Amino acid sequence: MSLTQVTCGFMPLVDCAPLVVAHELGFAEEEGLRLNLVKHPSWSALRDMLALGQLDAAHMLSPVPIAMSLGLGGLPTRLDALMVLSVNGNVIGVSPQLAAAMRQGGWQGGFLDPRGTGQHLIHATKRRLRIGVPFPFSMHAELLYHWLGALGLSTPNELDVKTIPPPRMADAMAAGEIDAFCVGEPWGSIAVETGVAELVLPGCAIWGFAPEKVLAVRHDWTEDHPTTTRALMRAVWRASRWLAETGNRGVASDLLGRSQYVDISDQIIERALLGHIVTKPRGLGTQVDRFLTFFDGAATFPWRSQAAWIATKIAARNGIDRETAIATARACFRSDLYRDALTGIGADMPGASEKIEGVMKVAQPVASLRGNMILGPDAFFDGQIFDIAQI
Repeated sequence: MSLTQVTCGFMPLVDCAPLVVAHELGFAEEEGLRLNLVKHPSWSALRDMLALGQLDAAHMLSPVPIAMSLGLGGLPTRLDALMVLSVNGNVIGVSPQLAAAMRQGGWQGGFLDPRGTGQHLIHATKRRLRIGVPFPFSMHAELLYHWLGALGLSTPNELDVKTIPPPRMADAMAAGEIDAFCVGEPWGSIAVETGVAELVLPGCAIWGFAPEKVLAVRHDWTEDHPTTTRALMRAVWRASRWLAETGNRGVASDLLGRSQYVDISDQIIERALLGHIVTKPRGLGTQVDRFLTFFDGAATFPWRSQAAWIATKIAARNGIDRETAIATARACFRSDLYRDALTGIGADMPGASEKIEGVMKVAQPVASLRGNMILGPDAFFDGQIFDIAQI
């Protein structure tokens, strides 16, 4: 069978798993694709290669298609987010010195307490907090700004935010360049393993259902290659469904640990896949529900309301008209293509492409095509509700 080649860039993170599985386990080939995966050293390099046409698709931070479509950061390019690759999966870590100062102030070390941990972090910081994020337009940055902003900081103005590629985060902490970070796994765990950081909070404790990575392509590529676009989405969706089976996590860890992918011990990778997070050297670990999600709860669906939430944050910081930003963001998250490509292979579909964000404190059934969809929880730690209909 003749295969259509699709070149897809990725960063060495646990949440590139759907792409690796689609390639290694044959889901892409079964859809008529030869998926060529290319590892990149930084998000800026990956972004630019996609914009310049050196890549057909990319494992991408969820805010980047919106920012690039708005003309921000690098080459202005209209991008489509075809589907979500992963939900949650980030960790916040601090230096051992800062963790000690937090404990001296009364922090008990609770890993799932965003309000108490954030308050102690703010009080223990004697200068502007130097905090590393992988990219300016990232869910890492949005979670930090929302978290610390809700606790009284003027964000990002009262932070010293530094852009550091994920594999370099532990090195930056060891060199004293930063006091804290928010990064995707396994790089937070690597900072713990090397003794340069303690993890203090998972990203899912800030927002229970944050779209982390998306499958991004140029809009013109989508228009020019509709059959290949659908095949790529089907292959990745099937890989995501495979990842949802707990018994497959060991195989996934072995695949991701290979040198051409994340190139890290499969045991550390498996922690993230199972949500068993070791927060400090020689620690026993903490179990975090829904730490990293690939499929359950409509995790692959590109909710236009989530795109709108991201857009309001980007617009406010960059002086862009909010309505323009929201319209651009909604057009980026291609729920229309998702429905077209995946309905025929048995994927359940929500009854709408937008929802009220943050309203579900517990999982609950919702109207869907097949009638068996469970969504949530998706609450923000501070009780924020984002209803696009009210904007």
